[in-house]
Amino acid sequence: MKKMKPWLSAMRLRTLPLSVSGIILGTCFAIYNGRFSWWVLVLAILTTISLQVLSNLANDYGDGVKGTDNEDRVGPQRAIQSGIITPDEMLEAIKFNIIVVIILTLSLIMAAFGPANFLFLLLFMFLGGLSVYAALNYTMGDSPYGYKALGDIFVFIFFGLISTIGSYLLYVHTIDHVVVLPAIALGLLSVGVLNLNNMRDLEADAKVGKITIAVKLGIKRAKQYHYVLITGAMLTAVVFSILYYVEESYNFLYLAAFIPLVIHLKKIKAAKAPNEFDIQLKVLAMSTFLFALLLGVGYILY
Repeated sequence: MKKMKPWLSAMRLRTLPLSVSGIILGTCFAIYNGRFSWWVLVLAILTTISLQVLSNLANDYGDGVKGTDNEDRVGPQRAIQSGIITPDEMLEAIKFNIIVVIILTLSLIMAAFGPANFLFLLLFMFLGGLSVYAALNYTMGDSPYGYKALGDIFVFIFFGLISTIGSYLLYVHTIDHVVVLPAIALGLLSVGVLNLNNMRDLEADAKVGKITIAVKLGIKRAKQYHYVLITGAMLTAVVFSILYYVEESYNFLYLAAFIPLVIHLKKIKAAKAPNEFDIQLKVLAMSTFLFALLLGVGYILY
C-alpha cells in the first residue's frame, strides 16, 4: 500500500482523458454513419489507456535514469526521482504493461475485423507495434526522440490522426475524409498540451540537454507557437463545421469548449513562472476532452 500512491502518480492519471479523446471523436463519427460496437469501444479505450500508461511509465523511467527529473523540475515529483520506486521495478512494470498492450491490441483487432480481414489485421498490428515503439522511445534508450524536439510530431500523429481516424476505421472499415479535419484539430490541441509541459520544464530541460521545441524557440516564441496551435485547432474545427454543415445547430456544440480555451490563452500570455504553466496543463487537457466530446456528440444528435 505504501507504494500505491507513487505508482498511481507514475501512471499520470490526469493524462488519460486526453488519450481517449480521439477514440471518442472517431466513435461518434462512426455512429453518425450508422456503425457502432460496444466491444470495439471498450477494447479501444482500454488499449489506448494501456498505451498511455506505458508511455507515462517509460517517460518516468527515461527521464529518471537520465537525471532529467531533478530538483529543478516543477510539477508532481516523479516515481524514480522520489526514490520510492527503483529503476528496476519501473522496468519490470513497463515489461508487464507491454504484455497487457499486446493482449488488448490483438483482442481489439479481432473484435473489429475478425480473422477474414487480413489486410486490416496487418495494418493494426503494425500500428500497435508502432505505438509501443513511440511510447517507449520518447525518453528511453540512447537516442530518444523526445530529446530531439520530435515529440510534437509524434503527438500530432498518434493523439490526433491515428487515434481519431484509426478508431473510426475500426468501426467503418474504410477511411473517410469527414474525420480528417477533426483529427487535425485534436492533434493540434494535443501538441498544445505537450508544448505547455515543455514550456513549464524549459529551463530544467535546457540544463540537462533535453532539446524540445520550447527549448529551441525560447519562452517568448514558444508562447507564440502555443497560440498558433490552439487557435489553429479552433479555426480547423470551424472550417470543418462549415464544410460539413448538417442544417442543425448541434454541430456547433463544440464552440462551448472555446470559452475555456480562450481563457487558457489569456493565462498563458500572462504566465511567467513554471508553476503558472503547470496549473494550465489540466485545464488544457480537460478542455481538449470537452472539445472532442462536444464535436462528436453534436453530429450524433443530428
